[in-house]
Amino acid sequence: MNTVLSRANSLFAFSLSVMALLTFGCFITTVFKERSVPVSIIISRVTLKNLEDFTGPREKSDLAIVSFDIYADLQNIFDWNVKQLFVYLSVEYSTKNNALNQVVLWDKILLRGDNPKLFLKDMKSKYFFFDDGNGLKANRNITLTLSWNVIPNAGILPLITGSGRLSVPFPDTYETTKSY
Repeated sequence: MNTVLSRANSLFAFSLSVMALLTFGCFITTVFKERSVPVSIIISRVTLKNLEDFTGPREKSDLAIVSFDIYADLQNIFDWNVKQLFVYLSVEYSTKNNALNQVVLWDKILLRGDNPKLFLKDMKSKYFFFDDGNGLKANRNITLTLSWNVIPNAGILPLITGSGRLSVPFPDTYETTKSY
């Protein structure tokens, strides 16, 4: 009746119930917290090149090289239920071929204990910004957005967009490269 295994099973079930309740409490206390903060994005330079695209039949595609500054204080997002943030800068634009294009230019993982204040100056894009055609030249609706995924200890994984977008017109001409 009250064997060692029976008592161990009861103790384990009780401990598991308490842990589940604490995990739910951790989730419910932070699920309604506002996690959007003001963001400042400044474009310092945009260079546009027309390069040969080796995926198609001898066509050329646009490549944009973007230099930017980011200012954001993400300190208010971190609480006792946040393990890390996956922060990324993305670009959205439309072309004749596609109604919506989205490209990630830069990303960073901020762990708890890291400095959550982003004061990045004269950063270059971490990933290539290619368009599958010539949709970047003279495009007037390029919008940059800083977003982040909150990785919690318990609960849902919200995708948050910072309050502060930047719309930039792209150059009308390509930069020529010199060959020696």
